[in-house]
Amino acid sequence: MDTTQLRAPRPEIAPNAALVVIDVQKGWLDPVFPPRNNPAAEENIAALVDAWQAAGRPVVFVRHDSPKADSPLRPGQEGNDFQDFVEQRRGKGTGPELLLTKTVNSAFIGTPDLRAWLDAAGIRQIVVAGIMTNWCVDTTARMGGNLGYDVIVPVDATHTFDATGPDGQLLTADELGRATATNLHAGGFARVVPTAALI
Repeated sequence: MDTTQLRAPRPEIAPNAALVVIDVQKGWLDPVFPPRNNPAAEENIAALVDAWQAAGRPVVFVRHDSPKADSPLRPGQEGNDFQDFVEQRRGKGTGPELLLTKTVNSAFIGTPDLRAWLDAAGIRQIVVAGIMTNWCVDTTARMGGNLGYDVIVPVDATHTFDATGPDGQLLTADELGRATATNLHAGGFARVVPTAALI
């Protein structure tokens, strides 16, 4: 997606807005996955974490502990670990930080309970970034919107992979990214913006 074409106004960021970094794990680097989009995703995720930590805002690091035996993200192997640029940033901020694990798509269904953590801190705005655009980022953003949070998705701080639909037709990662951004925007689940609008 060409984020220079996004028409969303620059959002106002709450002093306690939480950055939710979804599943930026080494397993996604496994060659088993099809082609991906947005090679700038990691750079943008890193920039968001740096900005949030420098401002003392809360950061939530989400790790997917896949229960599937053949998943590169299953616990007990290197693919479950955060990618180095994320792991190197954990614990570096002055604001609150949470490590959350999950076995499904939504970070709102994990341990510890994300909704309870946000509500206890009086946080009503979340910024959702990470992997994959149309899976866990999308599901977390939609659920956050349904729960009444002000959700912002910097879509260029996400990426996804090509996928084949039930009709056997391939959709490219770029097509899936654009469709996800459109669904989140049109459905009122989240405001979709470029990373630059947040930092």
